[in-house]
Amino acid sequence: MHTFAATLFALAVSLGTLSAQAADDNAQCSTVKLADPGWSDIATTNAVARLLLEPLGYQVKVDSLAVPIIYGGLKDGQVDAFLGSWMPAHQGFHDKFVDNGDVQQLSRNLQGTEFTLAVPDYVWNGGVRDFADLNKHADQFGRKLYGIGSGAPANLSLQAIIKDDAFGLGKWKLVESSEQAMLAQVDRAVKKQQYIAFLGWTPHPMNVKLNMHYLTGGEKWFGSKGDVFTLTRKGYPQACPNAAKLLSNLSFTLDMENTIMAEVVDKKISFDDAAKAWVRAHPEALDGWLTGVTTKEGADAVAAVKRTL
Repeated sequence: MHTFAATLFALAVSLGTLSAQAADDNAQCSTVKLADPGWSDIATTNAVARLLLEPLGYQVKVDSLAVPIIYGGLKDGQVDAFLGSWMPAHQGFHDKFVDNGDVQQLSRNLQGTEFTLAVPDYVWNGGVRDFADLNKHADQFGRKLYGIGSGAPANLSLQAIIKDDAFGLGKWKLVESSEQAMLAQVDRAVKKQQYIAFLGWTPHPMNVKLNMHYLTGGEKWFGSKGDVFTLTRKGYPQACPNAAKLLSNLSFTLDMENTIMAEVVDKKISFDDAAKAWVRAHPEALDGWLTGVTTKEGADAVAAVKRTL
């Protein structure tokens, strides 16, 4: 009888421990550390994550870091999760960090992305529709390709193209800057109807603001249509299963992300406010995002989030 009672007691303790773990009652889970490489789409998805996590009792910390630093931070445990693993653009980082188990791939959060060189419509109409057309208009382009922040995988691909003299671009120069600085340069060129080739991607409000076209021919370096994945530090889903479950549930669409980003640009509001407005208009999204998730205390997650909208 004593043995049976002891067994029941041990089982109760075990279940209590599991329940606490499920609600992430753990100091290391209290703050969810996300990363932002300075891209509007990741600012959007981070804002959605914050909108959901904070009402559940978590704090959210977002650090602005270059892409190589983000992957290193995931490996070293300084970053908990990254919602912006663009594939195949990040294949090199995937091979180095994910394939060997240093970083965990949690889930796919977006399908149908594009990421390659783009040109304004008047350049496209002028006959530049493929990477092979660029050098035919070298003087008009000033032999420059405009990229984003130093170390970004897409920049590395452009540097490889230049280094290998692919498409005759060996004498061209890559201009690296922030996303905002690159797009400001594009805006100036468009106003003057100057030729410019720049990194473009969807989802992004540039697809709404600019009359632009994506060049073909770069599939070897950029792939065709792609996906975006959520990564976590090694062991995070086991250490913080409730927060990890929420992050794994996060799935977005191109239309949703473009809509939120366009709201930020057009109305000059924050990503947090734009994300909240989208969720208010689409409350049904909460059911999928919060399936199998509770507050940190184990209460109903959907009710907790809805109270803050």
